[in-house]
Amino acid sequence: MLGADHLVRSLIAGGVELCLGNPGTSEMHFIAALDRNPGLRCVLTLFEGVATGAADGYARLAGKPAATLMHLGPGLANGLCNLHNARRARVPLLNIVGEHAAHHRAYDAPLHSDVEAVARPFSDWVRTAQSAATLSHDCAAAIAAARTPPGRIATLILPADTAWTEAGDAAPTPLPPVPDPLRVDAARVEAAARTLRSGEPAALLIGGAALLDRGLDLAHRIAAATGCRVIAPMSNARITRGRGRPPVPRIPFAVDAACAFMGGLRHVVMVGAKPPVAFFAYPDKPSLLTPPGCALHPLAGIEEDALRALADLADALDAPAVPPPPDKPAPMAPDTGGRITGPGLAALLARRLPEDAVVIDEALSLGFALYDGTHAAAPHDWLQMAGGATGEGLPLAVGAALARPDRKVVCLQADGSGLYTVQALWTLAREGLDVTVLVLSNRAYATLTGELAKVGARNPGPSALGMIRLDAPAIGWPDLARGFGVPASRATTPAEADAAIAAALATQGPALVELVL
Repeated sequence: MLGADHLVRSLIAGGVELCLGNPGTSEMHFIAALDRNPGLRCVLTLFEGVATGAADGYARLAGKPAATLMHLGPGLANGLCNLHNARRARVPLLNIVGEHAAHHRAYDAPLHSDVEAVARPFSDWVRTAQSAATLSHDCAAAIAAARTPPGRIATLILPADTAWTEAGDAAPTPLPPVPDPLRVDAARVEAAARTLRSGEPAALLIGGAALLDRGLDLAHRIAAATGCRVIAPMSNARITRGRGRPPVPRIPFAVDAACAFMGGLRHVVMVGAKPPVAFFAYPDKPSLLTPPGCALHPLAGIEEDALRALADLADALDAPAVPPPPDKPAPMAPDTGGRITGPGLAALLARRLPEDAVVIDEALSLGFALYDGTHAAAPHDWLQMAGGATGEGLPLAVGAALARPDRKVVCLQADGSGLYTVQALWTLAREGLDVTVLVLSNRAYATLTGELAKVGARNPGPSALGMIRLDAPAIGWPDLARGFGVPASRATTPAEADAAIAAALATQGPALVELVL
């Protein structure tokens, strides 16, 4: 049995069911081993950034790692943007990166690079396999590292000679037990309880697992008992929301709006969340978004058990159960004079979104309008690019649909950032994934229009504006989608948008609607 067979068998034995990737010559023995060792589903992506982003989306819903397969250092470099997002989302993810055979590296071949050096800034665990005999052990260690709470990025580098060398017939190395999340000590719980009992204006800033059903219930019990606010970071891996669930406002992106949102607070108790900071530095604006004099209280850190901390805090406060919020009807779309707008689209989505949908949000400049306007929709999950690196919306949709083929995935995709990983449309078509893509087409990097003013750039002229506009020529999204095998249409009015979205949502399989704003 070759080393490649041991690796595939070890992945399967370790509970890895999916591998996404774009292989090259150094990975051919791994590819050939798939047919000899059935049980690992491999999905081809046309760009490594699609593979890493899809592995992120898969992990958020499946709760376990997928593997990616990438070709040498340049292939890994293509996937790094969405590895950054995945690492910020704290998901379990395992990269397998091909490498030249040991004897070949000395010759500095054209594709040679320091793969470990490329991997380390975007990985929590990195190892280069040294022999075929150790591959099973290396794979088990990589899976265990990826599954360490709350989820980590593990990168196993596979030299070609370790894959093609005979390695006997030993059984796969058993996985070590997955450690439980670290429990918060009683002193921190009591300190948080004293803070929230003080009566001073306070907020409970929750992230990670605390934004799912159980955490939301506990947080709102605490809020009902103490009068504190419950808020979420601007970017989050996953939020459960919709009718019957308490709403959770997010800290705004714009610094002035965020400071106003946090204004008046004297205390922020953080559970599975970090201190709220601005995405970027701006002249004469703060980096930390809490008001002067506001104290930050870490109850549960990113790697600690946020749900247990909330439960212990609720017990310390004798917080009673609270009934679910009353259902509110979805809002009617405002009269916009025939134009598609953010509030109008939010109202349309609130009425059309199917039960138990998964919403992927890379709407960027329209993201907050769509988030705020869809809470009255049917119950759903809301997934964002957690690291802020654009180009993950379509890949997240691929991964979410692979993890939960029983759920409709709706991808709210800004047109500019969608072009970073447009190749994902081909994977949607090839795999027949049930994803409706709504391209929000303002034909510009619209977020940057506002950023020009915020950073104090003076009097932008045609050269500056030419770097952020996408209308000369306009991108033909329906043509692009059909070229990749995805049925597509375009809407320019609210009535056309309603009809096109309804038809796309009724489709079993991929569909795309370009919404011209």
